[in-house]
Amino acid sequence: MRAIIVEDEVLARQELAFLIGEHSSVNIVAEFEDGLDALKFLQAEEVDAIFLDINIPSIDGVLLAQNISRFSVKPYIIFTTAYKEHAAEAFEIEAFDYILKPYSESRIKAMLQKLEAAFAQRGRLEEGQARVSNKVNLWKDEKIIVVDADDIRYASAQEKTTSVITKDGEYSVAASISEFHARLTPERFFRCHRSYIVNLSKVKEIIPWFNNTYLLRLSDVDDEVPVSRSKVKEFRQIMQL
Repeated sequence: MRAIIVEDEVLARQELAFLIGEHSSVNIVAEFEDGLDALKFLQAEEVDAIFLDINIPSIDGVLLAQNISRFSVKPYIIFTTAYKEHAAEAFEIEAFDYILKPYSESRIKAMLQKLEAAFAQRGRLEEGQARVSNKVNLWKDEKIIVVDADDIRYASAQEKTTSVITKDGEYSVAASISEFHARLTPERFFRCHRSYIVNLSKVKEIIPWFNNTYLLRLSDVDDEVPVSRSKVKEFRQIMQL
């Protein structure tokens, strides 16, 4: 099980990481002091659980959890805080657990046992179900927006992110174009150029271009997407040209 810790107090973060390591097989893949940094990480990486303090910089834990609750695949959220008064709010967004500071080792141990049991049960339910999620998490105006993959027209590589154009506008994702392509259904989304992915089901015009390549026009958007010379043969086979 992959997890992150979001906690701005160094000693509390170290203690929690130690207890998790002592009493579970949970793998802490990253630690954050800042809520916005954690949210950006979660846009690019999937985790199974988040140990989340409430009083953290940039985005507080409750607001961060509300964003996470919109994800197509929702990680378990375990709040860790010194304040009891946030408990009702935490469970309104279906937090897995609510741990008060200072930490009780026995309480942490019991929570971890419950967490691993829930994760194992989820795995059993998903076992044998060969399915591909049709939802993707995209970024716009400092918010995570869950978009149906079928609404994507194309994606293009930027300096450190990928721009994603849908029928409703432009979004971004904090991942390389190769990483983003790996999240999409390969039968539908074609890497037509080193800097572009296109939704083949939305191609409405194929325009011959120089060096026997093509420009693609897509439904609902005005942009043209190139097919590179190295991808022409594969594209012709797919489109039966």
